[in-house]
Formats: sequence, structure tokens, C-alpha cells
Amino acid sequence: MNLKDNLNAQPLLNLDLLAKQVVEGFISGIHKSPFHGFSAEFAEHKIFNNGESTKHIDWKLYARTDKLYTKRYEEETNLRCHMILDSSASMYYPEVKSLNVNNLNKVGFGVLAIAALMNILKRQRDAVGLSVYSDAYNFYASEKSSERHHQMLLAKLSEISVDKAPAKQTESYTYLHQIAEKMHRRSLIFLFTDMFQTTTANEKLFDALQHLKHNKHEVVLFHLLDTQKEVHFNFDNTPKRFIDVETNKQIDVYPDHIKEAYHEELNSYLSALKLKCAQYKIKYVAVDIRDNFATIFNTYMVERQKFL
Repeated sequence: MNLKDNLNAQPLLNLDLLAKQVVEGFISGIHKSPFHGFSAEFAEHKIFNNGESTKHIDWKLYARTDKLYTKRYEEETNLRCHMILDSSASMYYPEVKSLNVNNLNKVGFGVLAIAALMNILKRQRDAVGLSVYSDAYNFYASEKSSERHHQMLLAKLSEISVDKAPAKQTESYTYLHQIAEKMHRRSLIFLFTDMFQTTTANEKLFDALQHLKHNKHEVVLFHLLDTQKEVHFNFDNTPKRFIDVETNKQIDVYPDHIKEAYHEELNSYLSALKLKCAQYKIKYVAVDIRDNFATIFNTYMVERQKFL
């Protein structure tokens, strides 16, 4: 469990195209039944009422559902969405030599998820911003909707996915507070992180999450984990050397000897995290990086409807 192979990882080739393919694959799945807020172009739908103009009726949707819906292309939603990505060393687990949609580490999953959400926001003419932190506030871009801004964010995300020297520490407390201070206008905030940190007590970390809620922001915490390894601790019971990629501490052990204690400690932390998120009205979403992106998109659709 270390980073040596990540140092030679190849970037997500053509992140923009890959994000489009992920989004289109999801759309094709939900088109079997109408879902409010989505069409092939992600235009909003509403039920057709007698007396309305037939100009914007979605006839393809009518053919599938035998119900009349109208598209709403012209309306500006004015949604402001800010993506926050943890890019510390623990996010580059597991070891990945060649990043692709079926072979992602945590940061790769976060990068592709953000790129896919950006694709949706772009189609809906919404503004998107990005913050990246680890042991420093590495990158900040305020919310904009221009094509130039979109391409700049994609380039930054692609660069992050193959960082050859990820930060060895995570100072979530410090930089989540700084990000919160920059967010002056009400926004929908998505935080992608594994919530592993080395220098911050849990209570201070929870305080930082609460700070993100100021100015009536809506906050979603996407908790990225490799479920099989980091949650279930599924390792064969042969001697293993586990290395903390952020502190370089190591332990030589048979996995079964510490599995029970590991589960107790992790479950205690996860319970506290979920409780604090509930108290602060932050939506907590557990995400398995070996799964597809449906959880990300479904959460986005629900939160968008609540936000607007």
C-alpha cells in the first residue's frame, strides 16, 4: 500500500472526451424512464399544459412515454457550483499505472467525477469553480461559465491526476476554512475527499466543514474510499507491510490480526463524521471508487432541484 507505481501513472487521456462519454452513458440509462431535469441536452422538462405553444414539445420523449413534456432551453438557472478536491498523498491510493474509467485511484475518480459534473453544468450554462488543497491551498478558480474557463479547469484536473509528488500531509482544517472565506455568493459545493488527515483533530475538521455552510451554501461531501481495501480490509492473511503514505509510518503484520480493531476504529470515525454532517446539514455520500458514477449524478440531480 504505497505510491511507488503512481509516480509513473499515465494521465486520463482527453479528460473532456472521457467525461462526455461517462455523462452520455448515464443519460442513455435514465432515458428509459423520464427524469425531471434531464434530456439528451440536459434541458429541463415540464408537463405540457393545454393552450401552451407546441414549439418546445419533446416528441422523442413523447414516443417513449406517451406523455407530453416541453423543453426549457432558454431559461438561465444561474446555478453556481464550486468543486473542492483533496489532492494529498492518500488520495493517490490504490496504485494505478494507467488511469482509465475502469482503473482509477481516489484522486482519479474525483477528477473524472468533477469533469463529468462540469460537462453537465456547461450544458446548462451554469458557473463552476474549483479549489484544490493538500498541505497547501494549491489552486483556486472562482465560478465562471466560459469555454476558456472550462478548458483551464480540465487542464488543471488532468495535471492533478498524475501528480508525481503529492503532498505528504493533509491540512483540511486550514484550507477548508480558507475556501469557505472565498465563497461569498450562495453556491452548491461538492467536496471530494477521503477524509484522511494527519495534522488535524477531528473536532477541528468538523468545524471546517461547518464553516462551508456559511452564506447558505449547500454542501455535499463525497467520501471517496476503496471499499474493499479501506473499509472491508480485504487482504489475504499473509505477512504484509502497511505504509502510511502521508507519514511514512509502517507496520508489518498479518491482516487478520488487526482487522477487528481496524473495523472498530474506522466505524467509530465514520459514525462521528456522518453525525456531524447531519448536524450541520451537510449531505454525506459514501462513494466506492470501484463503482460507476451513478451515485455522483443522482446526488447532483437531487441537490440541484433542492438548490434552485
